[in-house]
Amino acid sequence: MAELNDILREALSLGLQDRASLAEQLLASLDQVEPRELDRIWEDEAEKRLRSLRSGSARTVSADLVHEKANKIFDRS
Repeated sequence: MAELNDILREALSLGLQDRASLAEQLLASLDQVEPRELDRIWEDEAEKRLRSLRSGSARTVSADLVHEKANKIFDRS
């Protein structure tokens, strides 16, 4: 994970145009992932989140609070 943090730190030090180009290329690369691979990635993420929830390390937010914030964002009081 340290390598990823190093890459992120370096990417964030780039100029605006270079960061935008990098972001565009990274997003485009996601379109090249096979559906089976995407399924595996999402399954891994779901399992990670479930473990976090069960261990008590996940920060949860009530649905009421989510709705309240969404209504404020979209100005739907």
